[in-house]
Amino acid sequence: MLESNSEVYEAVKGLRVVRNFEDRQLSDEHLDAILEAGRWTGSSKNRQSWAIVVIQDRAQLDRLAECGDFTTPLRNAPTTLVPVRLSDGYDWDMGRLSQNMMLAAASLGVGSCPVTFHREDDAKAVLGVPDDHGARFGITLGYPDPEAERRGRARSRLSGRKPLDDMIHRDRFGG
Repeated sequence: MLESNSEVYEAVKGLRVVRNFEDRQLSDEHLDAILEAGRWTGSSKNRQSWAIVVIQDRAQLDRLAECGDFTTPLRNAPTTLVPVRLSDGYDWDMGRLSQNMMLAAASLGVGSCPVTFHREDDAKAVLGVPDDHGARFGITLGYPDPEAERRGRARSRLSGRKPLDDMIHRDRFGG
């Protein structure tokens, strides 16, 4: 058997999105811990070329939801984080930042769901983000509503993962 820190490995494998949240705000302690985990994310040349906009105002969340096509989780969540890529940043680093905050949230019992802003320029306008920065994605956060999540999963036709053989190519695509 492969030696590993099974707790961490299982947390990575077990991370699932949450689209339905209880009607209560995150505690400051949980929000700060999630943001702190993001702060410690590695980045290219340690530039940390990001900022994070925290949105908890319901009217602002609703305006932001208009900037994407599948934003029901954002409308359901009490908090959304928007990682902002600064002008000298890299998309790869933004993904790392987002995933680390989502894993940290899960470790605290906080659910999360990534959301795409299909109309990024509109999202940047809502948030006051400069033109040369990126704000393409958000991360919804909240305490999961177990009953609503159970109903949602029961309706979903999606489950499981593709076999590795369907995804892995050796030495070149198709190889």
